[in-house]
Amino acid sequence: MPTLKVTDESFEQDVLKAGQPVLVDFWATWCGPCMQIGPALEQISDELAGQAVIAKVNIEDSPDTPSRLGVKGIPTMMLFKDGEIASMKVGAMSKAKIVEWLAEQGVATPA
Repeated sequence: MPTLKVTDESFEQDVLKAGQPVLVDFWATWCGPCMQIGPALEQISDELAGQAVIAKVNIEDSPDTPSRLGVKGIPTMMLFKDGEIASMKVGAMSKAKIVEWLAEQGVATPA
């Protein structure tokens, strides 16, 4: 399952009202570390299909949501559960570190 593109307009429906945990990656095309973790997030999205959603918000296309949530630097990843921020990480991480973080938060680990 590819990552889900989320906009300011779709954030409430796609993330806050989702029936499963959602990892939101706030990123931009000019951000090197953001581009670096993109492929890992795509792989995690495939591996966690049905257990969690991996979503991406381009901060240039949708500036209101990251501003409202206090995103100061990118990449910023926020894990939402039941419409609330459960955890947040700022900066690029390896795929293994992202998966480890998700496991620590009780999100199912990939098979």
